Amino acid sequence: MNTECGDAEIEQIVDGIGPRLRKLRQERGLTLETLATTTGISVSTLSRVESGKRRPTLDLLIPLARAHHVALDQLVAAPASGDPRVHLRPLHKGRGSVLVPLTQYPGRVQVFKQVLAPRQPELVTHEGYEWLYVLAGRLRLILGAQDFTLKPGEVAEFDTTEPHWFGPADTNPVEILHLFGPRGDQAVVRAGPAASPPATPAAPDPPSTGVSAP
Repeated sequence: MNTECGDAEIEQIVDGIGPRLRKLRQERGLTLETLATTTGISVSTLSRVESGKRRPTLDLLIPLARAHHVALDQLVAAPASGDPRVHLRPLHKGRGSVLVPLTQYPGRVQVFKQVLAPRQPELVTHEGYEWLYVLAGRLRLILGAQDFTLKPGEVAEFDTTEPHWFGPADTNPVEILHLFGPRGDQAVVRAGPAASPPATPAAPDPPSTGVSAP
């Protein structure tokens, strides 16, 4: 594609954003005033963006996407690349473990195929939610004080704020599909047991009502 064709395509994409925003707002029965209150964007700016008189920027599109509960690419509607295939790039994690990303959109649910080599358990915690499906081998999952062994075809799902670890249940590698939500890669290794929560102070006795129990 030459430069002129590329520029024309970009202009066409940008020109379509305003009408798309207006249609979304009208479908949801929102006024410009209501949307302005929700997003913090002035009514005049919203009107100019919808009419195509102002070029939409990320600082405008991001709050609008949130307000309409749609993904940012639904507002932009960029053309498809023509090749829907995900080009797999295995990542070797050392000691025989391999991680294969199957999705390409950070910030959403991520999907990986993993081959895990034997390793020592090390509990971690992080924000998010994980879903594991065993393809081959036997998977050991430690979740808090519980210890599970999963066979091919079995599934586990759990809140990752709970201390957890998973890996081969024996001396052979295990192959799994691994899904986790946004921020699921920000793991924090637990160096020791979690500190006990501070004791809750006793509630004061309620004031006397002057009524005796029967």
